[in-house]
Amino acid sequence: MKYMEEVKRNFLNKEKFLEDYATKSSDAIRLVKEKEDYRPPYFHDIDRIIHSYSYTRYLDKTQVFTRSNNDHISKRITHVQLVSKIARTIGRALNLNEDLIEAIALGHDIGHTPLGHAGEAILNEISLRELNEYFAHNIQSVRHLMEVENNGRGLNLTVQVLDGIMCHNGEMLDNVYMAVNKSKDEFLDNLKLSYKDLGASAKVHPMTLEGCVVRISDVIGYIGRDIEDAIMIGKIKREDLPKKISSVLGDNNKDIVNNIINDIIENSFGKPYIKMSKRVYDALFSLKKFNYAHIYKYSLTDKERQYYKDGMNKLFYEYLNDIIHNNKKSIIFKIFLNNQVKKYMENTSDKRKVIDFIAGMTDELFMSEVKRVCKN
Repeated sequence: MKYMEEVKRNFLNKEKFLEDYATKSSDAIRLVKEKEDYRPPYFHDIDRIIHSYSYTRYLDKTQVFTRSNNDHISKRITHVQLVSKIARTIGRALNLNEDLIEAIALGHDIGHTPLGHAGEAILNEISLRELNEYFAHNIQSVRHLMEVENNGRGLNLTVQVLDGIMCHNGEMLDNVYMAVNKSKDEFLDNLKLSYKDLGASAKVHPMTLEGCVVRISDVIGYIGRDIEDAIMIGKIKREDLPKKISSVLGDNNKDIVNNIINDIIENSFGKPYIKMSKRVYDALFSLKKFNYAHIYKYSLTDKERQYYKDGMNKLFYEYLNDIIHNNKKSIIFKIFLNNQVKKYMENTSDKRKVIDFIAGMTDELFMSEVKRVCKN
């Protein structure tokens, strides 16, 4: 194209104004070197993520509540878009790289199982028993984008994006988030360790300030919205929120999001870290504990949890048996393994193939398969 070099410059113009602590496109590292086109690498990563089949499956994956019979209840796709918007708001205010932020935010939950954290806990039990390895959705997100997506070729995303996804864990709340320099090999070492040490990725901070922004934005993205969902279906009442929390953060999602974002900007502007004031941090920490005690604990009944646990275990062994006996009529072949390239098929254990498949299932597919095997 005649104007390609000028187009490239147009894409990169905004980087001239980024904060000194921001991550530049020139810093990007790919696992496998490739020639970039006119799109900057992190911008290109966004395209690769949103065009993936994994991204499409966000549409039918649980955020907190499953089968609520209410179309307004959040799905996983809602959550990742909220995290992206919140993180880009903070990033723009602090003059950070919004392309990198968006790529991390949109890809951070790709590895989430059907049934959300309840499904993750069941699959973790299976993984520990069968592979002696932990299953965590943030690690599965990286694995999926590196080794499962694109028919087993992976998407060859930048290390900065993959690292931000690996370290996004919104279950871990800190007062200050600081980036830690890492090489490609150090990232890969952290990833490998995470299969044996469940807390490894939570202990390691992202390699970029943009990754730090997404990590705190993950919490902001779900904490207030989950309250609204719980109120909508009658799990809690708005007046149940403790006054010591609502007096600081507010008692609705809009105020909670705005108050935390504004506090982060106020305490992080021009700094090489992302920080909340002690007042807001303490209130957010307390709100998180409230949500666990009054919302997440009751997202499924004990009966439902046991039903899905039995179902996932039955599916695991049925799919594994199908692979061992090369049952090409099985759904795991029809919609997954038949499309995977030779490299994936030869380098992946049968048990890992089953875990990859179950982790990628939508709620609807998983529930229909559980209903089928639990009838037998």
